Amino acid sequence: MALIDLRRAVGSPPQSTMRVYSRALVENGTMERQRQAAFPGTVEYASAASGIALMGVGTVLETWLHQSPEGPISLGSTASKSATKALVEGWSSNIIRAIAAKPLSLTDLNRLIPRVSYPSLERRLGALRLANLVEPHKGDGRGTPYRATTWLRQAIVPLTAGAWWEHRYLIDPPIISRLDIEAAFLLAIPSIDLPITLTGTCRLAVEIQGGPSPVFAGVLIVVEAGRIISCSSRLEGEAGGWASGGTTSWMRRMNGTEGDLEIGGDAELAREIIEGIRKNVIAKV
Repeated sequence: MALIDLRRAVGSPPQSTMRVYSRALVENGTMERQRQAAFPGTVEYASAASGIALMGVGTVLETWLHQSPEGPISLGSTASKSATKALVEGWSSNIIRAIAAKPLSLTDLNRLIPRVSYPSLERRLGALRLANLVEPHKGDGRGTPYRATTWLRQAIVPLTAGAWWEHRYLIDPPIISRLDIEAAFLLAIPSIDLPITLTGTCRLAVEIQGGPSPVFAGVLIVVEAGRIISCSSRLEGEAGGWASGGTTSWMRRMNGTEGDLEIGGDAELAREIIEGIRKNVIAKV
């Protein structure tokens, strides 16, 4: 499309808005500018391969929005923007990482996340609550603790889809940190389904820094009769089964393709847990 036709197609926003967004889409490679030889000076815009793939991420996000506890939310609506913004800010500030592990009050979060100011934490936690991503949990009376809702745990689906897109298509994708990895596991693992015959301890490790002294992040999971008894971000301790690999290997495995994960010990336990996580991550896609 020519820019004027594209502007009409998206509701005729101001020209300045069109320039900002079209430039950003071209710079990150999701849209291409094509000069027409037949008409010198004429430029048309087209979706690049990464742009088409990004539309797939949008579909995943839309599916998640339709699972809202208050009823389906339409992509592009005010409610969808509020929920998505709350999710992104909660993730980037590590509030979700903290609450995914256990219920926490605002005071607890302020102690755990000192780099974010108290007012900012309060605002972001309030946005998460308004969006039904966290809910109050019975505490000991010293402040109201909040826990992750089922819908927040389901948000691992669009979060993983977005991370995979960034990893595949951006020239300089965001670094996946230890806290990102822990948050993803802590969100997904508590609700996985396992065979009742499984009992044991399993370590899932992601290599986030290679070299002679590699650095790993992940979780240690205790299973009894198919139930998740505990899931800790501390990797130390005995583990009957284990799985290890780089971020690319884990992303490929979670998105339904074979990744070169190393699996050892009680391989059945490790594979069943990995498959349970994978189903959680892509089940709603």
